[in-house]
Amino acid sequence: MRIREQKVLSKKEVRQLIEKEKLVENYMNLDIQLTPNGIDLTVGKIFEFTSQGSLDFSNKERVVPEGGEVLLQKRDPHDERGWWHLAKGTYKARTNEVVNLPNNIVALAFSRTSLLRMGAFTQHGVWDAGFRGKGEFILSVENLYGIQLKENVRIAQLVFFRIDETEGYNGIYKNLK
Repeated sequence: MRIREQKVLSKKEVRQLIEKEKLVENYMNLDIQLTPNGIDLTVGKIFEFTSQGSLDFSNKERVVPEGGEVLLQKRDPHDERGWWHLAKGTYKARTNEVVNLPNNIVALAFSRTSLLRMGAFTQHGVWDAGFRGKGEFILSVENLYGIQLKENVRIAQLVFFRIDETEGYNGIYKNLK
């Protein structure tokens, strides 16, 4: 895969692709989430791992581990949004946003620095050209005292790159809801 001369899409280009071609859907507030070179992703659900996973070369014996959803808790009954109270450990996070990558755009995601400063980080794979669906990634809490995240928190930044057109992603996570 060769990255073209224009290495990273600008905020203006990302906005145009979102508004005209639905590059990203289900965002909370585009004006707040757009960054100079991408878009902030928000958390829709967090899961604890409740079983072991298996991975082999061909994926014929792949077993995706089960996960129990971590429930939101309200600090006050009148609060509109709840909080996740996360102890030190490893979790799976799922985005609110649906990403619709055409076959000539690939994306990379990074932890927001605000999260890093709390003693937590996200870990991501490559968002392949042709991928469509909600993102899932690892959320690792290293802070010995844990962290609290409010519902719909901006947690990771997705950065987009143009590439020469390719056949596109066609794996089991395509169209994840």
